Amino acid sequence: MDSAGARADYADVRVVSATEEQIATRNGTLGAAARSQEAGLGVRVRIGGGWGFAATRHTDRTGAEDALARALAIAEAQPRAATVPLAPQPPSRGEWSSRAEEDPFAVSLEEKLERLLAVDAAMRGDPRIALVSAHFAALHEHKLFASTDGALCEQWTTDCGGGISATAIGPEESQVRSYPASHDGNAWRAGYERFRELDLERAAPRVAEEAIALLSAPPCPAGRSTLILDGGQLALQLHESVGHALELDRILGGEASYAGTSFVSPEDLGRLRYGSELMNVSADSTTAEALGSFGWDDEGVPATAAPLVERGVLRGFLSSRESAAAIGLERSSGCMRARGFDRQPVVRMTNVNLAPGDAGTLADLIAATERGIYMETNRSWSIDSRRLRFQFATEAAWEIVDGARGQLLKNPSYAGVTPTFWGGLDAICSQSEWRIWSLLNCGKGEPGQLMRVSHGTAPARFRDIEIGLS
Repeated sequence: MDSAGARADYADVRVVSATEEQIATRNGTLGAAARSQEAGLGVRVRIGGGWGFAATRHTDRTGAEDALARALAIAEAQPRAATVPLAPQPPSRGEWSSRAEEDPFAVSLEEKLERLLAVDAAMRGDPRIALVSAHFAALHEHKLFASTDGALCEQWTTDCGGGISATAIGPEESQVRSYPASHDGNAWRAGYERFRELDLERAAPRVAEEAIALLSAPPCPAGRSTLILDGGQLALQLHESVGHALELDRILGGEASYAGTSFVSPEDLGRLRYGSELMNVSADSTTAEALGSFGWDDEGVPATAAPLVERGVLRGFLSSRESAAAIGLERSSGCMRARGFDRQPVVRMTNVNLAPGDAGTLADLIAATERGIYMETNRSWSIDSRRLRFQFATEAAWEIVDGARGQLLKNPSYAGVTPTFWGGLDAICSQSEWRIWSLLNCGKGEPGQLMRVSHGTAPARFRDIEIGLS
């Protein structure tokens, strides 16, 4: 990095190695089994406000110097502009490792596949079940970061998880049920012990039975209603309408060409009424077992918990050192992350969490609701480029009548406008119902990169929501 100091205002390097494993079954056969490894380094430099980035799989001195030269050339070719200093950050030094009681890569392929095939078989038997699948995934990553500011950080993370799904086919339609979540299940920054604790074998018969039951269930009625969302669906709602909307590069226009901007502006800080007084949201990269947790982000900012919304009012943004300084913030919120060595860090969600309330268990919340709809497990979503107007569909719903869960309903959906929707939040279940939910395919950046993020939520109730058919 010394040679960069003479030409660059700032430079950093990330040396990353990763091992990933995916195993899946499909109708009693092996659907996928792959283990991949990659390693390399990425160099980022800043000259006069312009950034340059280059990556290489050659991690020796020659490879690093070549990547540095290319990054410098790119930065020097950028149009000159007024330089905003990076938000100050004392040099971070040290080591950090996520906790994994059992290394998922030390467990044999035979054991994992045997477990998946047993779960797969437990969902089959009824001819109406046309497709079942069971899925396991693990990721181990080692990262070394150094910067011209004097930072030198090393960290190791292990992720593990999985899930199941069953698709039932009727004369005119198909229905799907998943567990513990759709879109490849759920994952944690933990070891194989979390996959064991999913207890997929016990959930499998229920998943298949509900998929079949949905074929003959009545459709979810349309109209305005009280809505209760399970924690998994609420996590996606939080991700799309709060997390992305508060990424400061979107707000400043830096993401406009790929993933849209935001309805929020820097001037809204401390003034915008985002939701009801029960809405308390934080970006917390210290959350245990969550995929957005780390020791330091990808520009050496230590993990932290920062408020985004307090009592319904906007209090913070997801930021980098550059974007924070651009609007006069004292420091970055530590949200710069890249997927792999060959992508430049961009502002990403850490763990955007909704604090629990005091409404008790899900059963308590339903009992306290005279009439409404309870929706569970995402099926699809759509939201505009400003993160303002949205529509979500879930796999299943149940009517609520006189405080009791009633009949199963198929093809449910709901729609809204972000501040109005969150303004209808009037109850959140207590800490005992609060869970970490993952999203494994959050896309952003050019060239694109998929990031793994988590959200902590408990089931919650919203009043006067537009319910429709998907």
